[in-house]
Amino acid sequence: MRSRIKTALGRAKYAAIGAAIGAALGGLVSRNAASTGGAVGALVGATIGETRSGAESTYTELKEKVRGEPISGD
Repeated sequence: MRSRIKTALGRAKYAAIGAAIGAALGGLVSRNAASTGGAVGALVGATIGETRSGAESTYTELKEKVRGEPISGD
């Protein structure tokens, strides 16, 4: 359960950052582009957040296997 919450929060954080950057860049063009840029930025940010959290957990599991430590079941 903890890992699901952690994944969701990471995804939300990156989505918010992506939306802000996309809206700022789109705002340089027009109001409509700001809206579209925010939406696209949020999608990209959420994708990055999902990929990053998955990569971190995979790396942690691999590291624990190599060390011979038990894998925590959050």
